[in-house]
Amino acid sequence: MIDVKATLGEAEERMEMAAMFLDEQLQRIRAGRANVAILDGVRVSSYGSMVPLNQVASVTVPDPRTIAIKPWDKKAIRDIEKAIMDSDVGVTPDNNGEIIRLSLPQPTEERRKDLVKQSNKIGERTKVEVRNARADIKDKLKKAIKDGLSEDLEKDAEEDLQKIHDKFIKRIDALLAEKEKEIMTV
Repeated sequence: MIDVKATLGEAEERMEMAAMFLDEQLQRIRAGRANVAILDGVRVSSYGSMVPLNQVASVTVPDPRTIAIKPWDKKAIRDIEKAIMDSDVGVTPDNNGEIIRLSLPQPTEERRKDLVKQSNKIGERTKVEVRNARADIKDKLKKAIKDGLSEDLEKDAEEDLQKIHDKFIKRIDALLAEKEKEIMTV
């Protein structure tokens, strides 16, 4: 016999993970303001292994358009610069021998629209994941009827599942709307 609460909890957990993934991905999309999260995917070669940038340097935002990267080991400055150039950050580093500066230009209107499209694409994939979680759990509930779950209990569980689904879709829409507003604000 299936545990309905545990099954709904599993659905909510999957949907929560999808929403957290979306939030993390949206932070990496730069909207014109300096944000150290855009460097989260940058890996630097350090002593023979690839490590996150924040493990070999301090990353700060001295002003709204600049990211400053100060390596702890001065010899690593070239490796950091190369890692930024090879990444998909899309900004050319400026190296003065001690600090690497990334100057983020004001995005054009066209670039802003592209960023909104990119955000919406990620959001749509997240919504699909939420819908897939709902469909999987719905199937489990349907199969549980054969194992002795009452139809009334199954219908109630489906209604609860739909409420959970709707809550996460609203949350995803809110995240996307917030990011769109951030991107389009000049």
